[in-house]
Amino acid sequence: MTENNLHPQPLAVTQAARAALKSQTPCVLWFTGISGAGKSTIANLVEQKLLAAGRHTYLLDGDNIRHGLNRDLGFSDHDRAENIRRIAEVAKLMTDAGLIVLTAFISPFRKEREMARALFAPGEFIEIHVDTPLGVAEKHDPKGLYKKARQGLLKNFTGIDSPYEVPERPEIHLKTTTGSVENMAEQVMRHLARQTKQPPCND
Repeated sequence: MTENNLHPQPLAVTQAARAALKSQTPCVLWFTGISGAGKSTIANLVEQKLLAAGRHTYLLDGDNIRHGLNRDLGFSDHDRAENIRRIAEVAKLMTDAGLIVLTAFISPFRKEREMARALFAPGEFIEIHVDTPLGVAEKHDPKGLYKKARQGLLKNFTGIDSPYEVPERPEIHLKTTTGSVENMAEQVMRHLARQTKQPPCND
C-alpha cells in the first residue's frame, strides 16, 4: 500500500465533542530539559493536581515510553528525533481524545520540538523549559547516568557529548534553582488556567 492510496477517514465524533464531555480544554504540556532537571518530578505533581481538580490527563514519561513503544530506539541523533516524532503523534491522538497530556522528555533538539508543536492547533502546545544548570543536574544524578557518561560508558548523552538546544521562547520557563517543586507546579497550573480560559478545577 503506497502513500497515494491512504486517505484520512472522516469521523463523526470530534475533539470538541470529546472535550465537552470532559468539561475541559485539551492541550499538551511539553516538559523539556536535560537529564536530571526535574521534568518527571514536576510533571508528576502537575498531573496529581489536575487529577485532584477533576481533569482527565495522561503523563507520557521518557523512560516509561522507552520500555514499550520506543524500545527499539537507541540514542543516536536519528533515533532521538524518531523518539520525539512518535511521542508527538501519540500526544496528538490523546489531545484529540480530549485529554490534557503531559510529556516529560529531554527532547534536546529545537527542530524536533518545533515539529511537535506544528502538529497542534495554536494554543494547544505549551512548551515548558525545566531549566537546571548542568553542574546541578550532574551533582544530583539520581540514576548515575552522568557518572557513566563521564566514564565513557554512555554515548550521545545530552550535556556531555550531545548538545541540548535551549528553548528560545517557551511558554513557561521554570528555573529549578530559584523555586520549589510545589511552586513550579503551581506556576504551570496558573498558566494553564489562563491559557485555556478555564480554571483547572471541579465544576
